[in-house]
Amino acid sequence: METLTGHPVRSQYKLPWQSDALPKADAMLVAPLSATSLNKWGAGIADTLAIGLVSEGMNMGVPVLAMPYFNQAQGGQPAVARSIVDLRAQGVRYLDGPDGYESHRPKNGRPAKFPWRRALAAVAHTVGES
Repeated sequence: METLTGHPVRSQYKLPWQSDALPKADAMLVAPLSATSLNKWGAGIADTLAIGLVSEGMNMGVPVLAMPYFNQAQGGQPAVARSIVDLRAQGVRYLDGPDGYESHRPKNGRPAKFPWRRALAAVAHTVGES
């Protein structure tokens, strides 16, 4: 990633006196998003750098998109629907259904078939709108 972007890869929070080595994002994509991360994010639990960055970003004017990847049994958990509503209310573009990812049956996931092109096209469209 560092070679592709020219920026360091961060996996830990920076200390308050350290400057940020990353430029302001044009948009952020959270994908593939697990049901666990979705529910933590929707509940405001930012206990990882990844969730912390998008939690801040969506409240700093950065367009944030999320595309899930979990099965229908996980998606049937009532917290999932609440988290989606909460994130959408905060401006997150949640990419599900025909325009995103449709949950698969349990034990039938195909990670290699994750629709990255659809996710990246949604980001490009969002960036083009702003």
